[in-house]
Amino acid sequence: MDTNKSVQLDGAIIDLDRNERQGFPEVVYCEGKTDQQCVDIFMTLQEHYDTFMGTRARISIYEALKPHIPDVQYDEMSRILYVNRNPINRNGERTIAVVTAGTSDMPVAEEAALTAELMGNKVLRVYDVGVAGIHRLMERLDSIQEANVVIAVAGMEGALASVLGGLVNKPLIAVPTSVGYGANFEGLAALLAMLNSCAAGVGVVNIDNGFGAGRLAHMINSQR
Repeated sequence: MDTNKSVQLDGAIIDLDRNERQGFPEVVYCEGKTDQQCVDIFMTLQEHYDTFMGTRARISIYEALKPHIPDVQYDEMSRILYVNRNPINRNGERTIAVVTAGTSDMPVAEEAALTAELMGNKVLRVYDVGVAGIHRLMERLDSIQEANVVIAVAGMEGALASVLGGLVNKPLIAVPTSVGYGANFEGLAALLAMLNSCAAGVGVVNIDNGFGAGRLAHMINSQR
């Protein structure tokens, strides 16, 4: 364990004990931070860890960081900025399935999927299988049911979570997205639908919170 538990920067205190306490380094929420603040934080993290990440990152942060950390990577879909120098599969064949209702839900789904992968999990992606064409879901159901944890990502009315919740016998994490027309209320309709699901075993994270779902799925998948 680090003897220096934290590092004080201008406007930020980096928690260097997070990995010891929770199994993964502090994750940087980049939105609302300046490019320079993000660079300073990532430069500190790379002194202590082989794998670390930031969410809701802009391409400009990646461009500012690249000269200092040449192996930094940026995933445009999920908006995750990360370094993964020593990829580790912590959970073997225990798979996390990330399932979306539509293609428009993919940015949130990829935030969940890449988060889970960086934390050491095997991830199955099953995209665009929502209730408007439910036969698509049924065609992939066998592989989804084999997963140890399922993440259901859906906007509009959020029905996918209830449908999947009635078809799988594993923990299901529902992620409402802000995808939808006006009465979706930027994800509120999907959130309320998921919270009111009559399917047992469904837990719900915040609107568009792919990171939270990926992190929780990793924690569940790591239980023995």
